[in-house]
Amino acid sequence: MSGTDKSSTTRRDLLQSAAFAGAATALFGGLGVSPALAQAARSEKPLKAAFSNAGLQATWCAQGKQAAEWWGKLFNVEVTWFDGQLDAVKQRAAIDNMASQKWDFVAIQAFGIGTLTQPVQKMISAGTPVIDMDTLIAPLDQINVHSFLAPDNEFMGASVTQALCNAMGGKGKIIMTQGALGHTGAQGRAKGFNTVVKQFPNIEVLDTQPADWDVSKTARLWETYLTKYPQIDAAFFHNDDMALAAYNIMKARNRTNILIGGVDAMPPAIQAVSEGRMFATVRNPSCRIHGGAIVAGVAAVTGGEKSGQGIPKHVITDGPVVTKANAAGMQWMENHFLI
Repeated sequence: MSGTDKSSTTRRDLLQSAAFAGAATALFGGLGVSPALAQAARSEKPLKAAFSNAGLQATWCAQGKQAAEWWGKLFNVEVTWFDGQLDAVKQRAAIDNMASQKWDFVAIQAFGIGTLTQPVQKMISAGTPVIDMDTLIAPLDQINVHSFLAPDNEFMGASVTQALCNAMGGKGKIIMTQGALGHTGAQGRAKGFNTVVKQFPNIEVLDTQPADWDVSKTARLWETYLTKYPQIDAAFFHNDDMALAAYNIMKARNRTNILIGGVDAMPPAIQAVSEGRMFATVRNPSCRIHGGAIVAGVAAVTGGEKSGQGIPKHVITDGPVVTKANAAGMQWMENHFLI
């Protein structure tokens, strides 16, 4: 190789490294993560990572898988997926299978807290870095995960509920449809909902049954509600998929005067907010969480973390409330960036 060729290769490598550092910085910007981690470089050798989230039937989980695979290609990580199938028993079987194999790092969103502790502990004991995503695998003082990347679920539940209560004029009847009760994200969203509703003595909560993130179960619940309750002024759903499933039932029953709030700010929900079918949602940044797990895992394996400068044990991922006033801007952001 000539001196010119070597020089060209060096410049190309430097530009590539800068691109990876910039991508990681953009992903983690504003999340309180150190520059040392944000500038984690692409792994020189191919890495193998195992991922699982609650179930790819859920739009949020499917988007997360796409993000993990995109960031995996960028950082030289081969991602193998173990689908949770929105079922704690099926996800446990998948994670038992995961734990029987060798990985450079793993990232998991549990369907429910405490359901995966044993196989995850097995991987941690074997020296495999485990990134916890969105919901607690187990309390952080009981299991030594490398990091926990999650939104502020209580804030998300409270912010959407506040928007609904304000739009109701502080009076009326509301229903909350929860996710899986063992999911710490659902627990936080319910806490946020209850905290806000208690401030409005003229708002009556009609029902709070869980639908377990299942759109079919949501539809069945709302068929019952629309028969049972002649007046429903608003409804808060723990994710957008359930919100939109319920809207279809409301539309079929000619009850589209109900204000609908969701969580996740998935593209179909943002479109629904723009068109007035939903009143509000809030961004649960699936891409940042799943992409962040790739960057954190690579840094853990390759030594990209220096003492005292690694990823924090708990990283809060942020996201705004989306109403008709800012829905177009959020849609543009989702179309152009992995946020």
